[in-house]
Amino acid sequence: MLEIKKRYVIPGDVIIEGNYRPLMNVIKKDNVIIATRIGIAESSKDGIKVIPLSGVYIPRINDIVIGKIIDNSSLSWEVDINACFSAHLPAQDVFGRDFSPAKDDMKKRLAPGDLVTARIITFDRTRDPMLTIQEKDLGKISNGEFLKISSTRVPRLIGKRGSMIQTIEQATQTRILIGQNGILVVTGKNDEGIALAFKAIKLVEEEAHTSNLTQKVKDLLNVSEEAAQTETNNSSVNNEDYVNNSNTDNNSKDMANDHSSNITTTESPKEVQPN
Repeated sequence: MLEIKKRYVIPGDVIIEGNYRPLMNVIKKDNVIIATRIGIAESSKDGIKVIPLSGVYIPRINDIVIGKIIDNSSLSWEVDINACFSAHLPAQDVFGRDFSPAKDDMKKRLAPGDLVTARIITFDRTRDPMLTIQEKDLGKISNGEFLKISSTRVPRLIGKRGSMIQTIEQATQTRILIGQNGILVVTGKNDEGIALAFKAIKLVEEEAHTSNLTQKVKDLLNVSEEAAQTETNNSSVNNEDYVNNSNTDNNSKDMANDHSSNITTTESPKEVQPN
């Protein structure tokens, strides 16, 4: 069976013509396979299908994302960014222009399982996303515990002017790094605070569509209205600015090619499933 390259499709798109069996989210009409849902078209030995994209992160240029290193080739790392496509981080982005596959050990810089904060610099429907870490606050994440939420819930988690995330951080004494792809990394002074932050994040994800969500989160965290206002005013961290800044054109071409100051070698964050 002829394999088709994975690509985004919308209802009505012609995926392929020929004697193929329609599987999931497609129809066959006049020997043509047509998509019936927004998603990723792919082929298998059984036929043609579309994997729906409901709730799945769709990469966009300039998005700030958190990704996990999966593997590496001789020239780049493969990075899981919680999307239908893996992203790629060029080795030269980390080692600089003098990178040599024969001399430089890529796994000593970034090994499978490591997490990185990166910006998407190129992506379209025909090529996998390309990443960079050559900017301030980007690079390997040295510690913390991470979890995934739907990327569509990220704006609700941040809240207006960062109010929601600041309330959670202050009440739980944690620092929450948010990727626009729905991957979060939480660090804190103690396990109890991190666990409570996870519960609050999970509450926001599950009830983002409901009213009085802010009050529900405050009740969970045992935060009074007066205390929440004080915490918001005193907070020095604004994740909304962090995420929104990813939509600006940050010119990093004049930065040093060797970004090793942002690449550490401490233990990588681990994934924890909220209770």
